[in-house]
Amino acid sequence: MSDTRRRVKVYTLNEDRQWDDRGTGHVSSTYVERLKGMSLLVRAESDGSLLLESKINPNTAYQKQQDTLIVWSEAENYDLALSFQEKAGCDEIWEKICQVQGKDPSVEVTQDLIESEEEHIEEMPESSPLIDLPTCELNKLEEIADLVTSVLSSPIRREKLALALENEGYIKKLLQLFQVCENLENTEGLHHLYEIIRGILFLNKATLFEVMFSDECIMDVVGCLEYDPSLAQPKRHREFLTKTAKFKEVIPITDSELRQKIHQTYRVQYIQDIILPTPSVFEENFLSTLTSFIFFNKVEIVSMLQEDEKFLSEVFAQLTDEATDDDKRCELVNFFKEFCAFSQTLQPQNRDAFFKTLAKLGILPALEIVMGMDDLQVRSAATDIFSYLVEFSPSMVREFVMQEAQQSDDDILLINVVIEQMICDTDPELGGAVQLMGLLRTLIDPENMLATANKTEKSEFLNFFYNHCMHVLTAPLLANTSEDKCEKDAVVGSTKSNTICPDNYQTAQLLALILELLTFCVEHHTYHIKNYIMNKDLLRRVLVLMNSKHTFLALCALRFMRRIIGLKDEFYNRYITKGNLFEPVINALLDNGTRYNLLNSAVIELFEFIRVEDIKSLIAHIVENFYNALESIEYVQTFKGLKTKYEQEKDRQNQKLNSVPSILRSNRFRRDARALEEDEEMWFNEDEEEEGEAVVPPVEKSKQEDDFPDSYEKFMETKKASAANGANGANSKSVAAQTSPASSNGSSSKNATLTTAVTATKGSLVGLVDYPDDEDDDEEEETSPRKRPRLGS
Repeated sequence: MSDTRRRVKVYTLNEDRQWDDRGTGHVSSTYVERLKGMSLLVRAESDGSLLLESKINPNTAYQKQQDTLIVWSEAENYDLALSFQEKAGCDEIWEKICQVQGKDPSVEVTQDLIESEEEHIEEMPESSPLIDLPTCELNKLEEIADLVTSVLSSPIRREKLALALENEGYIKKLLQLFQVCENLENTEGLHHLYEIIRGILFLNKATLFEVMFSDECIMDVVGCLEYDPSLAQPKRHREFLTKTAKFKEVIPITDSELRQKIHQTYRVQYIQDIILPTPSVFEENFLSTLTSFIFFNKVEIVSMLQEDEKFLSEVFAQLTDEATDDDKRCELVNFFKEFCAFSQTLQPQNRDAFFKTLAKLGILPALEIVMGMDDLQVRSAATDIFSYLVEFSPSMVREFVMQEAQQSDDDILLINVVIEQMICDTDPELGGAVQLMGLLRTLIDPENMLATANKTEKSEFLNFFYNHCMHVLTAPLLANTSEDKCEKDAVVGSTKSNTICPDNYQTAQLLALILELLTFCVEHHTYHIKNYIMNKDLLRRVLVLMNSKHTFLALCALRFMRRIIGLKDEFYNRYITKGNLFEPVINALLDNGTRYNLLNSAVIELFEFIRVEDIKSLIAHIVENFYNALESIEYVQTFKGLKTKYEQEKDRQNQKLNSVPSILRSNRFRRDARALEEDEEMWFNEDEEEEGEAVVPPVEKSKQEDDFPDSYEKFMETKKASAANGANGANSKSVAAQTSPASSNGSSSKNATLTTAVTATKGSLVGLVDYPDDEDDDEEEETSPRKRPRLGS
């Protein structure tokens, strides 16, 4: 093969300001003694005669244009241009010119142009003639291949070649040569044709694609692409397309134009995905028009099918008909899956109409039936269709399931079918379950619920979900932690047993997914999930999983607790302290020993958050109950910091107790009672009393108080006795409230001010919190001041 890199055409500008072709040859740069300098020489490729001899003048303005052109003025009215076949050759000569002129090769103009030169240079691409195509003969195939591959680097030359191919009907002539080559078993010719056809595809011209992908030509195009020179044996793509690939019609398609369009799209997609090699960085934009060609074909197919309502109605009828056999149903579901995939090519408004058509025809009830079937392939395809629908319009799916709930049992609700599919996924890696979990998360995400004036969708759907579906979602979690159920207030850590934790990896994966979804609920659903956690004692059950041998599951349980604590909600804080729910976490930390791993870091981060955010009720609970166990951990300052915060707060409360008159405390209490926020008032009214004590909502006030004492029962007995001696009904309720399980930052001490109404003197207050069974004075000092602010702040 000849050296195409240095192959150039020489042009000169004539008097009519048109470019004349002076011939084709090969360029070189060399020192010419006669001209006393480096010069450009072009020798004709036909006879070797000298077409150009031009000294590279240090002051001449040379310009590189479109990667393959170098243009300059030799004299006042003598302009020259070299048009290179390959960009590499142009770059090489350009470097020589820049070297002589002392310029950086990255510049496109070596000197400042005068106005007349700019005009000449601008005219070059416009007025250069079309590319001359060699005659379409066997002995010219190498030349044609060189030409086609050489123009790819220049957009202008690609355009010119595409125009020439189109004007001369050249592609059909090339495909006739292909048949000749194949009959003659002319391997070299077939290799050239592969380069030519591949290069024509890379020209990226829709008008050429129309010719190449017509019924008449496409199989010969595929044939040419079988003969890749880099392969020892040609591929057998035509055999696959004609014999192996079968066109399945779930319902016969009578429209011949639609059938032809489907066949064409499949074959062109096959060319793009299978036959053509992955384009390099240099070629990555060459096939953008091919992608567009496929895209618009798919749009046409979807539109034509969508308009044929009789066809779609028949598909739905067969899909939901019990008499339809399994193989047929599988084909129908796969048809819909592909149909929905094609619909992604539609414009938003058209896609909207498409999914509304499907909804009107009953896609969701049909999916509900299909997703409950035994066939794994059918279920998988149905899940994909469901994902398209959820992605398109979560509200449409939510509306359907809420209407359905009015006339169906919980077991057959679409969302419960989805949850059951997630729970029963047989894949060890739970691929399907992960996909379904993502869809559930989208459906229960308040962020994509329609924001109307009365916010009905959010409240209605979440009420529906927690009433009808949440028990199905949490069933595996509760079942796998059931042995802990009876240990209501027992020390969890003392009866540690891995038997209550799933050792099965697949079950652990499933529980991790469920916990991820519940963690999402904690973050995005306020009252509903709070109510559910309290009623089911869910956090205690979740923390059983801290014993799991699967660290990822223990971390999921810890993350769930971390989200709850991250809300800094005193309802949750009281629930945690009353239930002693830090115990399993601290046990896990201590069991982990000195290993510096993710579990260690996550537990420490949890306590560090409590310290930094100064969550007083939790700090007091941790220090009073667990500091002895944690005291030895000195590689972080977290636990010492918690103790310091605890002691500082104790001192502060002690000082405050002595400085605030009791009359002010009483007044402030009455103001606080009126200041309950509306949402929390509602929570107060709805909530059941836990073990005879009302749960008091936290009241946001500027001053924060400390937590409730550790020896809670003793305090409560004394308190009840005081209340019984003289408090009225309203006061009694407040007394009960103040004796709630674990007090809050903002509310506990405020509500506790009622003490002034039932205790006569400060002396009696001190008596309430003076514990005779404390072991020493230090411990008494740690606990008693915490009682005082609770009672008289």
